[in-house]
Amino acid sequence: MLRAAAASALPYVMRGADGRRIRVERVRFEYEDYLYRTPIKFGGAALDRVTLLNVHVEVRAGDGRRARGFGSMPLGNIWAWPSKLGYETTLGAMKELASRIARITESSGETGHPVDINVALEPAYLKAAEEVARDLKLGEAIPKLATLVVASPFDAAIHDAYGKLHGLSCYRTYGPKFMEHDLAHYLLPEFKGEYLEKYLLQKPKPRMPLYHLVGALDPIIEEDIVKRINDGLPETLPEWIRYNGLTHIKIKLNGDDLKWDVERVLRIDRVTEETQRQRGVKQWYYSADFNERCPNVDYLLDFLRQIKEKAPRGFERIQYIEQPTARDLKANRHNVMHEAAKLRPVVIDESLTDLENLLLAREMGYTGAALKACKGQTQAVLMAAAAQKFKMFLCVQDLTCPGASLIHSAGLAAHVPGVAAIEANARQYVPAANRGWEEKFPGIFRIRDGMMRTEEIRGPGLGAVPA
Repeated sequence: MLRAAAASALPYVMRGADGRRIRVERVRFEYEDYLYRTPIKFGGAALDRVTLLNVHVEVRAGDGRRARGFGSMPLGNIWAWPSKLGYETTLGAMKELASRIARITESSGETGHPVDINVALEPAYLKAAEEVARDLKLGEAIPKLATLVVASPFDAAIHDAYGKLHGLSCYRTYGPKFMEHDLAHYLLPEFKGEYLEKYLLQKPKPRMPLYHLVGALDPIIEEDIVKRINDGLPETLPEWIRYNGLTHIKIKLNGDDLKWDVERVLRIDRVTEETQRQRGVKQWYYSADFNERCPNVDYLLDFLRQIKEKAPRGFERIQYIEQPTARDLKANRHNVMHEAAKLRPVVIDESLTDLENLLLAREMGYTGAALKACKGQTQAVLMAAAAQKFKMFLCVQDLTCPGASLIHSAGLAAHVPGVAAIEANARQYVPAANRGWEEKFPGIFRIRDGMMRTEEIRGPGLGAVPA
């Protein structure tokens, strides 16, 4: 016992004489606020602004080396925390939670790989969320999804610092050379002997198609525009298709008006087909996102059957359906997706907050999962491994991520096998937040042939900010 006590008092550099284990020594953060050039509607709410949480960390390895890391993410409170409390109240609570997560992360003393640090600290983050709700007398709990969003830039910054410490992309640090535990430690026994590197690409895919969002408030054609913005960017769907050379279109739907949803898809398909005919393009794709607004699975089945009957070619272009019904799977076990998934892959998004929900989703008939950097780099790579093991359809969605957060999200998509395209909504809704990044990563932020040049994400760590 005396020897153990003496060892614990030794400097950290003496206790771990290699670079595998790190400890977070310093944390600081700040916010950036932007107004959208045009509102985006999802989940029944219109959003016209964004607050970015930017996190800086300094880590030290057992051999004494130090490195700094950076993470950034929108605080998507409307998406992560649908509530009657109001935008400013939920945003303020998430900001208070960010302060507490910063203190927890800096003072924890946890050592290990970034994945281990995040796994160890997540219970403390969730407890802090409970305390914030109580201290602010909110009258409702902060959802786990909102806590993951707040914690995500802290986790990203630690992964970024770890890669920079070793002079490597963080995606090259997920094997036994750097990780003490195999995937069975984090997931299930059937992962024994396997490491994350088995399920991730060492180098990013060099190019990936861009998924363009058509929000429920967005004009489709010129006649839909009440007043032009006239800021030099496209405003109708044909303009966007020509401007970016689009081949992938994501359609936001309401989920509470079947006639409107069906007609919206049919109209987008007609306009897209004519525009692509003029361009000489013969193949393109859609995804349909209900943001959990469908009352039940019968609504979704009726929607799919009507699209197939009225626009067979348009139906064939639907690549997947995203989160059609309520995110609380346990409370909605009756909304099974077996029949719908026979028609098109059905993926969970808001529901995916941990392995338990991924397993429950599979049991309920979901056949795909949407990975998101805003839920944390650690969770994203672990869920990517689990979903691949279970042979699920995979996509990566963003949270209207600008700047460094888009590079993070695009890098995730480019390193996960099977992910076919990248969503990048900030260029449409908040391009001001991308200023300064376009020159550094022109192939990420300036799209002309429908393709994002993910080969540009080649720096150490997450690849957004130099070491």
